[in-house]
Amino acid sequence: MVAGRRLPRTWYRGDALDVAPALLNKVVVTAGGRAARIVEVEAYRGGDDPGSHAFRGRTPRNAAMFGPPGHLYVYFTYGMHWCANVVCAAPGVAQAVLLRAATPVAGVDAMLAGSPPPRARDLCRGPARLCRALGIGPAHLGADLVTGRLAPGAGGAGEGVWLVDDGVAPPPAPASGPRVGLRAGADRPWRFWVPGHPDVSVYRPAAVRRRGSAGT
Repeated sequence: MVAGRRLPRTWYRGDALDVAPALLNKVVVTAGGRAARIVEVEAYRGGDDPGSHAFRGRTPRNAAMFGPPGHLYVYFTYGMHWCANVVCAAPGVAQAVLLRAATPVAGVDAMLAGSPPPRARDLCRGPARLCRALGIGPAHLGADLVTGRLAPGAGGAGEGVWLVDDGVAPPPAPASGPRVGLRAGADRPWRFWVPGHPDVSVYRPAAVRRRGSAGT
């Protein structure tokens, strides 16, 4: 198991634009022993952000985004992928940070046991691959990152998950740029990543599609 300090609830209460770069180099840990260091994230700011799932208000789908902070907002996209987001800000304020890419640090064999990508380095490169590698899915909607417990009544099977500070500081000057795959709010440089890291995902502008959403 990865050693380090679990992040307290108060850590998550900041604005998404502050929490997002601070998440870089934190470690996502599962009860089953898988772990990955976060190297790329995207901030989403609810009613102030046309790229956010919560831009038009609260729905059953996005309710977890409204808090309390320190939980996961997990959603299904493109009819095939799960994406995970760290809920932040004060309760009632719909802000979250998408976990876009990470680098494996423990449990790589378990990550590869699913549907491996073409290269091992791509295990957690991109939000869908990251969730698949860590076993994050519908059971983790509302999961508590402070206690490591799943939300009561969560459907499906899943392991607890939490975030750890193992002493590796965020980069002093994180790179930033536009979020991937968005049309609404595409001009906002709210994606942050560890400069030069090979596991950062490839930037792609929005593609025309009939359904689904890449935003949070």
